[in-house]
Amino acid sequence: MPEPTAPPPARRRSLLLAALSCVFRLVATLVILLDELVRPIYRPLIRRLAALALMQAFERWIAARGPLTVLALLLVPYATVEPLKFVALLWIAKGTVRSGTVLLILAHLVSFVLIERIFTAGKPKLMTIGWMAWIITSASAIRDRIVARLRLDTLKRRARALFRRLRASLRRPPE
Repeated sequence: MPEPTAPPPARRRSLLLAALSCVFRLVATLVILLDELVRPIYRPLIRRLAALALMQAFERWIAARGPLTVLALLLVPYATVEPLKFVALLWIAKGTVRSGTVLLILAHLVSFVLIERIFTAGKPKLMTIGWMAWIITSASAIRDRIVARLRLDTLKRRARALFRRLRASLRRPPE
């Protein structure tokens, strides 16, 4: 019986790339799905905060900075907050559920408020940096494809209609 031979290096590399692509798609899909589910909860908060005079002044200040300054202002809180989310998940996994949940909520809140506002105000400047424009455009295209493939827009419309009917039925006086 002949001995099994290892696949050639090019074949191994293509298998590795296919596996990494599959993992990336799965993670991207889960992150986008989670974001779409949570967005209706935090969107009103972001609208209220964006309407504050202090936040509008902050956004004007961001928009007046140069592209690299905006990038630095975006990366510093991002590099701080994102690892905290993983720490929070580790705490939850180790049984420190209350502290982990509080840290996770606070990290998401900072992410939604601060990073979202910096990105929104600074996006035109960020789009002048070639590689950053490519990342933003590519991420947006990936998100759009995943939303379309999962038919999330249709699902959200149906969920909103169901929620409105449920709320209306709860408001009706009993007969």
